[in-house]
Amino acid sequence: MAAIVVSLGIGQMVIWPIDVVKAIFGYGEEMHKLVVNDFRMPRILLAVLAGAGLAMSGAILQGIIRNPLASPDIIGITAGAALSTVGFLVVFSDRSSSLTVSIQWLPLASLIGAVLMGFFVYLLATNRNGVQPVKLVLIGVGLSAAVEAVTTMIMTFGPIYTAARANIWLTGSVNGATWEQVGTITPWVVGLGIILMFYTTQLNMQGLGDDIATNAGARVQRDRLVLLVLATALAGGSVAFAGGIGFVGLMAPHIARRLVGSVFSSLIPVSALIGGLIVLVADLIARTAFAPLEIPAGVFTSLIGAPYFIYLLFKTRK
Repeated sequence: MAAIVVSLGIGQMVIWPIDVVKAIFGYGEEMHKLVVNDFRMPRILLAVLAGAGLAMSGAILQGIIRNPLASPDIIGITAGAALSTVGFLVVFSDRSSSLTVSIQWLPLASLIGAVLMGFFVYLLATNRNGVQPVKLVLIGVGLSAAVEAVTTMIMTFGPIYTAARANIWLTGSVNGATWEQVGTITPWVVGLGIILMFYTTQLNMQGLGDDIATNAGARVQRDRLVLLVLATALAGGSVAFAGGIGFVGLMAPHIARRLVGSVFSSLIPVSALIGGLIVLVADLIARTAFAPLEIPAGVFTSLIGAPYFIYLLFKTRK
């Protein structure tokens, strides 16, 4: 909450925290209320919600796969959303095309791509014994590489202005957020988060291994499918509105695990808060550090996440 108030007050027009709070509740100067409630608040709330969705998705995947390096980026969910987004921009946003449709349909295209990618990864990773976590990762990485290659090829042959817009989305940015987008993503992330809290016991059981969990009475494969659907939906909904912001799903659960341990009833909500904070701070730096030029927030999450990923990799090998 403190970070939200500070972020609402920082920009080309600096507003003191007490004036920010007044503006939120409808008091104070009209200009302050306009800047806080109409210009900055939708962007900040979208950043928090997208970060929370990615963080919860990462926590689920790390629990299912039993690997601390698992995240929506690793198993290809983000890559699937990226392919459908770039395809949408090339086919439906080409100014010379008769198929031009509103850019407002872009989040739906991103979500469909993420869901389809999750479906194909699960389908290819399934055998007579169900889905094995290691196979899920390997197929996800392979499909992700192939889909990223196709995405790059489409951008190369597409119009220049489409490639520029796609690059911003692929990096991840909440610039231009609207209250309509916030109203769409809020029930999605909050609703799925509430449903997820009813599956924390099953998620804890996944960490025991298939044999022990089955002997303890868990329906491992059914629970794994439900949890994978939740992870895909959370990540897909988040990247649909905020773009391909990387490493949040990897970092946030690890930081939360250091604070509250590995029990998912505590880990999930704390991961959501930390994920929202990471994207919020990244976006604050992105829009103020080089003002008036704005940098996509995903640049700063990657600058933090890449060395953090290397640190986790070496720590896991020890």
